[in-house]
Amino acid sequence: MLFKLIQSKKAALSWFGATLLLATGQVFAASGDVLKPDDFVGISFWLISMALVASTAFFFLERDRVSPKWKTSLTVSGLVTLVAAVHYFYMREVWVTTGSTPTVFRYIDWLITVPLLMVEFYLILSAIAKVPAGVFWRLMIGTIVMLVGGYVGEAGYVNTMVAFIVGMLGWIFILYEIFAGEASKINAQSAPPSVQSAFKTMRFIVTFGWAIYPVGYFFGYLTGSSPASSANALNIIYNLADVLNKIAFGLIIWQVAVSETENAKK
Repeated sequence: MLFKLIQSKKAALSWFGATLLLATGQVFAASGDVLKPDDFVGISFWLISMALVASTAFFFLERDRVSPKWKTSLTVSGLVTLVAAVHYFYMREVWVTTGSTPTVFRYIDWLITVPLLMVEFYLILSAIAKVPAGVFWRLMIGTIVMLVGGYVGEAGYVNTMVAFIVGMLGWIFILYEIFAGEASKINAQSAPPSVQSAFKTMRFIVTFGWAIYPVGYFFGYLTGSSPASSANALNIIYNLADVLNKIAFGLIIWQVAVSETENAKK
């Protein structure tokens, strides 16, 4: 009975709304500060948090439209945007009240959402072929190395340039796996055209969309600019990157899921 209730659209939307209301209520209760009209970084936090909320509702509702083997992929897409939306409410509040970069909240977000994005590669391939577990673990290892390298540099635990290099190595390892490794070979050999197209677009986002993050890191920590101007550039670049790398990434999954479902019906 409980399982059926959770599966219904009405219950899912109610749970989703209650979760967001709880999170946002706690944030707004913590401070009386108001977003200023000339605070463009704060405005970017707010706009993106709303886009993430809308995307989450869309992905969860669209689960009913696709075949069972694609439902998990859409669920993961919705979880990515949900986790990011909640963190964006908190990050916006940190910025508005203190004017400082919400590094801890951002990396907590990334430590959850970025591995989930890597899981999507594994899931779309698993929907059309048997995929070795090694593909999953190699993507996870590359992700963790990339994120840990970035965090210890931004948090000041390690020299920023050394941490930058470590993070880049993790990213390069991921690129190798999806372009020349086993994941790429399975896609080329077993996937139908729609999945191959989605896989290639996802690779494009991981290559060029994720490149925005090291660009933000570079402008934020390695240019010698003043802390204030660096924080502005860093946060705007990171925020714009999250739109592409979370929302657009999920829309690609949705498109291939709908396409494959409709092809199967025919």
